[in-house]
Amino acid sequence: MYRRSILASLVLVLLAMGCAGPSKLAERSEKKLAGGDIWKAWQLATRALDREPMNPRAKAAAASAGQVIAEDWQRRIHALAQVDSVRAAEQVLEFVGFRANAAAYTTIGVTPSWANDESALRRAAASEHYGQGRKAMTANRPKAAFARFHESERFMPNYRDASKLAEVAYQKALTRVAVMSFASASKDPGFGREVGEEWRDALANAMAPPNARFTRVLGAEAVDKRMTVSQLGRLSREEAWKLGRKSGAERIVWGSVGPIESDTRLQLFRETISRRIVQKGQNGENIVRWVEVPIEVVARVRDVEVQLEYEVISTKDGTSMVHARVPRTTQARVVWTSYSPEGDLGNYALVSDVLRAADPERAKAVESKWKAVCGDAVTLTQVLAARRETRTPTTDRREVLGRFMAGAAFVFLQELPSAEELALIAAKQGWRPLRDDLARLDQTDDVDLGVNLSNDER
Repeated sequence: MYRRSILASLVLVLLAMGCAGPSKLAERSEKKLAGGDIWKAWQLATRALDREPMNPRAKAAAASAGQVIAEDWQRRIHALAQVDSVRAAEQVLEFVGFRANAAAYTTIGVTPSWANDESALRRAAASEHYGQGRKAMTANRPKAAFARFHESERFMPNYRDASKLAEVAYQKALTRVAVMSFASASKDPGFGREVGEEWRDALANAMAPPNARFTRVLGAEAVDKRMTVSQLGRLSREEAWKLGRKSGAERIVWGSVGPIESDTRLQLFRETISRRIVQKGQNGENIVRWVEVPIEVVARVRDVEVQLEYEVISTKDGTSMVHARVPRTTQARVVWTSYSPEGDLGNYALVSDVLRAADPERAKAVESKWKAVCGDAVTLTQVLAARRETRTPTTDRREVLGRFMAGAAFVFLQELPSAEELALIAAKQGWRPLRDDLARLDQTDDVDLGVNLSNDER
């Protein structure tokens, strides 16, 4: 009974504290307002009302702080309007947003003439952006025009025909990009085509809205149907430019792949690993001992570097908007061991706890050597599991190359891909710098990139 009384008293105390909290915040709000910190006063008052919406002192504090803020804001907007009407209109929009959010706590009053002042400033800003949009259209800058007309609508919805002109500007600003087959010195005629196709598909996803406002990457059907069989494997810059024009693209991506540099080396891990053996003692208890097991793991590693070069070219006059050289590297690693593991693979360790405790330097040296030979991501368990499970090498080259392209740590008991195959993998994955270039160009009009529109024959 006594215990229940204590609990009941605690509940009453907590309730009293909860009720006192908003009033205390309201009191602090009044002090902040008296000291001239109007925004802190508003913050404290609204926090009090969030806790107790009907607290009369908090409501009064919010009304007082909100009214002082409103008067100060109107005064600052009037002063700013004398020197910069557009910036004053920006402040008008912020003030509108404040009043809308404040409505959840209190009503913010404005001066009788404020509605007219606010409307005049917003209309002036809308007119300014509208005029700039018309000028941008005349100057062949549809992207800039689109932004201006949208700004006009932001200040004054349905201002004149800004919405209609924004749509016209948008259609003119749309920039269709065709990714062409790359030139390549490879004996395989499909090498450059595969790189172009991979980049096209990746960029089409990466540059889809909302990632890009104006850039659209054309699909394969827009270009491929206009290419001859010989062009599918070898496409010159001039041919790429002409095909881009015919396909309706404003810009094309064309580049080259090569030369290819390759280095192949053999690495050997010859050490003793540890195998845990658990045996029953005379008293039936488990006795754990570690046995050192000699092992050899052979790794064959091939490093490849391929030079990529690409251009973003205007189809209007052939201007090169971007010209970049991007070296790409990749590595392939295959491993093999003659050691056949016994029993549970979980009983094997590269370094046992016993060895690590007795000779930490040797343990560190063994682990470092393993990483140097087999790579950072490859574990002893993976190698032993692959040795046990692999009976015959996979002969499907597409499967093997797919694993390397996916970033596999190693492929067990497989032939290394050729330098050209690895170069193809590296080249296919080299599209991201171009994505960044296209994103940068997305907001820029052709005339600002040095394109001579008078040369456009279309």
